[in-house]
Amino acid sequence: MIRSFFASLVLALGIGAPASLASPVEPQGGEVIAFDVFRGNSSFGTHEVRFEREGEELVATISVRLRAGLGPVTVFRYEHDATERWRDGELVAKTARTLKDGNTYRVEARRNGDGLEVEGVLPDRTPHEAEFPLDVTPSSHWRGYDVTLDSILNTEHGDAMEVVITDYGMEEIEADGTTIQARRIRLEGTLTVDLWYDENGYWAGCEFEARGQQIRYVRRANPATS
Repeated sequence: MIRSFFASLVLALGIGAPASLASPVEPQGGEVIAFDVFRGNSSFGTHEVRFEREGEELVATISVRLRAGLGPVTVFRYEHDATERWRDGELVAKTARTLKDGNTYRVEARRNGDGLEVEGVLPDRTPHEAEFPLDVTPSSHWRGYDVTLDSILNTEHGDAMEVVITDYGMEEIEADGTTIQARRIRLEGTLTVDLWYDENGYWAGCEFEARGQQIRYVRRANPATS
């Protein structure tokens, strides 16, 4: 039960599942989107996205660390590290490493002419290759997603993922040590996941239920002002 719970869980963490936002934000160098992640009322880990500018490229570095235990015994550990390189709003390169259920999965993506060549490993450990358009949207959440999308790049395995996205408009959520106005996006797929984006377009929150457990992201500070 623990394994099946977390196999579904990672699809909602901005790794294997999408969010939605019509106008992607372009962060400045030095900005950070950082979340504390909770499972019920217990600390579950962290999810951070750090941004730097290197010439014409925006570099996003993603780090996810999740852990659940029974007392001092760790029963689940999940790690995801990725680097995305963006130029003129297009994804031109990406590397990712994911540790899940004791297995390691890697994704390598690079621009080749008018397309993005991707190499990855499927959940059954089968290596595969695919090609995506340069305007493909990866499942890393921070840019948001157009509500008309029906497929995105799964950054955990490097394959295409079918999606359905609904925009519910603005509402109030807990973030940045206070309450803020943010747009709620609902993803209906393997799980039903709610994601929020603030008035500046930055990823601001995430919440969903998996096998009776409520998972919640709380953003530490507004990246546009910190």
